[in-house]
Formats: sequence, C-alpha cells, structure tokens
Amino acid sequence: MPKILRSWLFVPADSEKKLTKAAGLGADALILDLEDAVLPVNKDKGRDLACAFLQKATMRAQIWVRVNPLDSDYIADDLAAIIPFAPDGIMLPKPDGPVDIETLSRRIDRLEAKHNLREGSIKILPVATETARAVMSLGLYPRTHLPRLLGLTWGAEDLATDMGAFTNKDQDGNFALTYRMVRSQTLLAAKAAGVQAVDTLYDNFRDKDGLRARAGCAFAEGFTGMLAIHPAQVPIINKSFTPTEAQVRHAEAVIQAFKDSPDAGAVQVNGKMADIPHLKQAQNILALSKMYGE
Repeated sequence: MPKILRSWLFVPADSEKKLTKAAGLGADALILDLEDAVLPVNKDKGRDLACAFLQKATMRAQIWVRVNPLDSDYIADDLAAIIPFAPDGIMLPKPDGPVDIETLSRRIDRLEAKHNLREGSIKILPVATETARAVMSLGLYPRTHLPRLLGLTWGAEDLATDMGAFTNKDQDGNFALTYRMVRSQTLLAAKAAGVQAVDTLYDNFRDKDGLRARAGCAFAEGFTGMLAIHPAQVPIINKSFTPTEAQVRHAEAVIQAFKDSPDAGAVQVNGKMADIPHLKQAQNILALSKMYGE
C-alpha cells in the first residue's frame, strides 16, 4: 500500500518564520507555496528559501512545492531552482488537464537526468479543477498514462473566478451545487485513475468543529487526505483520516469472520451480512491504521 498522505499544509515559501515552524507541525506533507502566497516581487526570495529548506530538511513529512502555472513567466525558474534539491513532489496549479501533467513530467524528466536524480522520483499533484476547461478534462486522467501522478485535488476559489461567479457558496455557507459536483468528479477521477484523492481546504481555520465534520465526511466518502491552510488544522485532519478504534475493531471482526469461513462469499458480522467488498474495505482500514500506528 503506497504512503497515504492525510494532511497537506500550505506554507508560504517567502516566510522564513513560517518555514521554521512548519517542520514540527505534524503534517504528512508540507507544500512550500511559490504561487498565490508569494507576491511577484518576492518570487526569487521564495525560491531561495524553499531551496534552503529542502537542502537542510530532516523531518518525517514529505516536502512538496507548489510552483507557478505552466503558462506563467515564473515556471522555468521555479523548476530550475527546486528540482536539484529533490522535493518529494510538485503541486501544479491551474492545469488544463492531463496534457499539462505530461508537459510538466517531461520537464522534470530532463532536470532529474541533469542532476542525477532517480528517474520518476518526483511526483505530481495537480489542483485539477481551477478552470472550467480543467473540470471538463477530469475524465481524461484515468485514460492517460501519468506515472508521476500521485493524486488529484480540487479548488473552488479560482474556479469561481474563471466562471465569473460572485461566490462558490450557497445561502447556508456550504459549497453551491456546481462545486459539490466538481468535488465528486474529482473523487471519481482519482479513484478511477488509482491515485490519492485530496479534498480541498476548509477556509475558516477557527471553526474546528466545522473542519472536523467536513474531514470526517470526506474520509467516509473515500478521500484520502485534505489540504490545510493553518497549522491548527493539521491534527484534526490527521485524526479524521485515520481509522477509529471502532472501525479497526469492526474491520478485524470482518477479516476474522472470513478466515473462519474461507469458502464463504458472505459472512455474518455483528448481526449484519458482509461480502467480499466489505472484506476489501476492512483490509484497507487495517493497512491504513497500521501505516500510522494508531
């Protein structure tokens, strides 16, 4: 089972103070942000600090870098600066679809070879829904050979801008129908492609109960992790995307029931029937629980 990354914490790459704190925050992945969090005047500073961070990093967390879009004036400098220090992955904003992942992959290929890095070691996580065109391309990901693709995540803010919408929320403060549909499409595309499905961020970082509810629902639906914009969100996300004791006990009971009846296609567990899909789900739960030792 590949390493599942539950919490993905954004850290502005031009803030030495925030980078220093990030190492001990417990996130599964840190995203050093060179895009929206860094003003044009600070792009060079952000690259320098990101490279220094990668060079001396020793933490358990994976280190990813969100570069600028492929059609920006900054992408060439971003990749030339970052790739030699071998980040775990590159987050690509505003791709049109798999074609942009292929383009980015080829550019990383050349830089990996140039700097004697293991071929294919640097993965890619696109923010796959930031334009209407990108949303319409989600179904192409499962049909495209993308060996660097680790997962898919989605975003609602840039998509609303691209659509000319005044908001992406309904009158109750939840995502409007269009954005809920995009969320579901992203989940389906990731599962069909066999990669991790990362839910978008919860923007009210002071609302811990709201985050806990959103993350719990995402985990139950099949998302494997979630983006975070504040350190306080990390422990909530990690716990929400880790199986509970009750889920582990039930999974163990399902697996044991099938062991006790090896020729059965369905067994009874706690008064309910469980079949092969339930067995596979139980095996996944135990593997995920073991992965994080909780």
